Amino acid sequence: MRFSTYSLCALLLAAPYLHAQTAPAASAPEPPVELAPTHVHANAPAKAGDTQVDLQDIRRFSRVYDIVRQAYVEPVGNHELMKDAITGMLAGLDPHSEYLDKEGLAQLDEDTTGQYSGLGIEVLQQDGGLVIVTPIDDTPASRAGIKPGDSIVKIDGVLVDPQNVDDMFKKLRGKPGSKITLTILHKGSDTPLDMHLTRENIAITSVKVRQLDPGYDYIRITQFQSDTAADLEHKLAVLIAKDGAPRGAVLDLRNNPGGLLTAAVSVSDDFLDSGTIVTTRGRLPDSNMSFGAHPGDLLKGAPLVLLVNHGTASAAEIVSGALKDNHRALLLGQRTFGKGVVQTVLPLDADHAVKITTARYYTPNGTSIQAEGIKPDIPLGDLSVRKADAAPSLISSEADLPNHLANENAKAGGDIDNDGSAAESALATRDYALAQALNVLKGMALGRGAAVAK
Repeated sequence: MRFSTYSLCALLLAAPYLHAQTAPAASAPEPPVELAPTHVHANAPAKAGDTQVDLQDIRRFSRVYDIVRQAYVEPVGNHELMKDAITGMLAGLDPHSEYLDKEGLAQLDEDTTGQYSGLGIEVLQQDGGLVIVTPIDDTPASRAGIKPGDSIVKIDGVLVDPQNVDDMFKKLRGKPGSKITLTILHKGSDTPLDMHLTRENIAITSVKVRQLDPGYDYIRITQFQSDTAADLEHKLAVLIAKDGAPRGAVLDLRNNPGGLLTAAVSVSDDFLDSGTIVTTRGRLPDSNMSFGAHPGDLLKGAPLVLLVNHGTASAAEIVSGALKDNHRALLLGQRTFGKGVVQTVLPLDADHAVKITTARYYTPNGTSIQAEGIKPDIPLGDLSVRKADAAPSLISSEADLPNHLANENAKAGGDIDNDGSAAESALATRDYALAQALNVLKGMALGRGAAVAK
């Protein structure tokens, strides 16, 4: 299984995926914390007893190389063979290490900026096929109804070729306005569907905020770009200035594939006053780091519910782990993806680089979430609800009875039926998990208010 992840420039903490996109961008995702290539020494220790290349291995490689050049059914150039050898060597390490040529570097740059031309999907190579990790909000993929876990069977009528994944990825890219047909197999279905999509220029706004209910705010972060923390701080300040300090907030990281390590650290810091955020450990000294929080909780301690699911990955898991282990947020949803390793981009020359896994990261409690993910405090299935069909009730309260006594304190024009249940039902039918998060948040806020009142 191999992930194609284009996340960024130095410490890479992005989900194991690749944006179906095209066109360089401005700058962004997986930023700061750089591991300079000069720190990597050719004699860096490997496994005990395996510090030198075996001469037999070199001879074997040369022999295979010559056999391919001379006997393969079609001619293969030396440049292509060497590129494939490097690609294969890195792919054999783990799903996230890879060789980046000029095009790959340009795409990585696109991902970090959040601006590109494509479909807006995060794609993972798995078991010889292409699996959707998540569609990005407000993109052609999400509007078409593509869901996490769906598989791409064909691209423009051509079966996905597990032996030539790079070319399949390239087919997903294209100019804005160009059309593409994806044959999609929904998770749990046996019937492929043809979906006709048009590529667009996509500028992902990574932060959206709004009032969910009077006194309760909603914060949605779709991925971690270089400007995510600053955008969050600005938009939340504007909302608070308009509506007042919230009694609580829901932070939605569902289907967030990750992004920059520094962005994840900064966002975590925005909700914490103290404590460790994340630590990283690797073989090289520069891979061993620890990030801590500073005073300045944007919500000033107001309750926080964090929504997560199987598409919450990488940098999004750093935030989830930091807020959970520091007892700052209650996690609700499903187990997260489980990408607990960090990649560093090491330049080879102006047009080529190696993206290689250099460290594991650990939550404040010292837990590695690699291949396990983070379990929510309150598990919640991926469910949807609909309003039950029922005949209208003629009598729902005392006020419906003939000759009832009036309430002497009743306000003129008051509507006793407006108890908030209709709005709650509407939210639950649109987004069941969010409705449940709001209910939990209100309970937390009531409990906090009672404790303060004592």
